[in-house]
Amino acid sequence: MPSLARMLGGWTVAVILGVLLGVAIGRSRRFGDYVEPIVHFVRAIPPPALIPIFLILLGFGTEMRVSLITFAVIWPVLLNTIDGVRSVESLHLDTAKVFEFDRRKVFFGIVLPSAAPKIFAGMRVSLSVAIIIMVISEMVGLPDGIGNVILGAQRTYRMADMWAGILLLGILGYVLNALLALVETRITRWHRGAREGVS
Repeated sequence: MPSLARMLGGWTVAVILGVLLGVAIGRSRRFGDYVEPIVHFVRAIPPPALIPIFLILLGFGTEMRVSLITFAVIWPVLLNTIDGVRSVESLHLDTAKVFEFDRRKVFFGIVLPSAAPKIFAGMRVSLSVAIIIMVISEMVGLPDGIGNVILGAQRTYRMADMWAGILLLGILGYVLNALLALVETRITRWHRGAREGVS
């Protein structure tokens, strides 16, 4: 449960920040020109290489692990959101301008629904990355979590415990991905219906 809470906490924060920042970059070309080079530079840094820095800044507890997960998994959500926002049909935005929609209505009524399929694609990729970083982050610091159990079992040659931890990770990944796919199916049902209607 501590592992799952940290992983979902970091992933949730990354999704929220990634969507908000992605919409801002995608909607403003000028802002994107300033920020995107920084984004591509920072996302190229392997998160495990930053573990010592996170340990110095945040210590060995939950804050370090959640922050590391957030840093590692925000990039797929951010980049997919930018791409999704920029692919919104200009006809929809022009129609909103004609009817004088305010920014909130444009965001929730046009931009977010149109970008939702790509945002969910980024969320599914980031969920897999979150599980990997969760395990890596738990191999240092406080002795708790699935990653620590697997590492301890390897060091003491408890093969059954090691394989049990690996099997549990596979089950968690499958269940979480299935739940996210179910949510995606419900939210983006209109998109599939529109695409089938066109075809």
